[in-house]
Amino acid sequence: MSGGGWWSSLVNTTTPKKKGPWQIHCHLVPRRIPKPATATNSPEEATTTASSTTTTSSTPEGPTPPPVQIPLSWPADSSLTLDWIQNLISAFDWSSKNLPPAELPAVLPVSVFDTLVLTASKILHKEPNCVRIDDCNDNSRVVVVGDVHGQLHDVIFLLQDAGFPCDDRFFVFNGDYVDRGAWGLETFLVLLAWKVFLPQRVYLLRGNHESKYCTSVYGFEKEVLAKYGDKGKHVYRKCLGCFEGLPLASIIAGHVYTAHGGLFRSVSITPSKRSKGKKNRRIILNSETKPLCLGSLEELSKARRSVLDPPWEGQNLIPGDVLWSDPTMKSGLSPNTERGIGLLWGPDCTEDFLKKFELKVVQTHICV
Repeated sequence: MSGGGWWSSLVNTTTPKKKGPWQIHCHLVPRRIPKPATATNSPEEATTTASSTTTTSSTPEGPTPPPVQIPLSWPADSSLTLDWIQNLISAFDWSSKNLPPAELPAVLPVSVFDTLVLTASKILHKEPNCVRIDDCNDNSRVVVVGDVHGQLHDVIFLLQDAGFPCDDRFFVFNGDYVDRGAWGLETFLVLLAWKVFLPQRVYLLRGNHESKYCTSVYGFEKEVLAKYGDKGKHVYRKCLGCFEGLPLASIIAGHVYTAHGGLFRSVSITPSKRSKGKKNRRIILNSETKPLCLGSLEELSKARRSVLDPPWEGQNLIPGDVLWSDPTMKSGLSPNTERGIGLLWGPDCTEDFLKKFELKVVQTHICV
């Protein structure tokens, strides 16, 4: 969510812990990829590089050739394959080290970007607010991944180290794909490609940085504009639309609840009055002011997640809670005044939530 800066952001995968016939894995992946000599390492550097004449990295023999044919094209039959995804990863890895940001369209044309994002968005928007991952067997492993914040090379290492998604290996990415790091766009697109290829094995949840506010403040918008130039606004808008479709939470094998922020309040809504006039007649709803109490999974399922910036007041508070809330050692629920949105919840709330919904673990951007 808001770690110690993009260079020190954590990738949470697992140490094997038996939780039934399946396993959930979470451990810290050490940062092993050195900063490329010519790749930009912050959104500001990306913007500066894109606006100036930059040469590609080279050796005495000349620039390193791309490992695959570029530009990439969308498959003729519109079906992604493992080879296509590996080519995408290889092309992004190479371009991040050998090309200035403004030349990314020479690797991934806007037309291919559009098709990938549209295809993934159709899948994501059909998923419920809280996805249930129940297709686990005795040999299944579930890898839960925390904030990756534009760290393309860490994600590549993670996928290679943990093993690619497959029939018995599930991945749940817990949000915050963009901002802070220099390759948020490439990182997000790689994960979207996996989602299209294996929609029942790869799950992408939303983080608080998948919003218009955060991406305009913490670098992703500038990154996209630097990379796609006059098409940058179009690419950025498509990404925002895709963010709206990301589910808010997951329940793994009926036992493990994961969300980027965490727990959420119950929102009591009562009819107030009927608007006057025959046209557009509707019930006006008011959110009652009551003591904070934990919300239910049914309420979570009914929340409206398709908002660019979850509201901090009004009737649709659950998305903001799920994305922005933090655990605390103080008992009870209270407003998260430091953030100005979401809640602080104590150990008693965690225990109540687990008992009420027969869960064992709550996994958020901060391990609880």
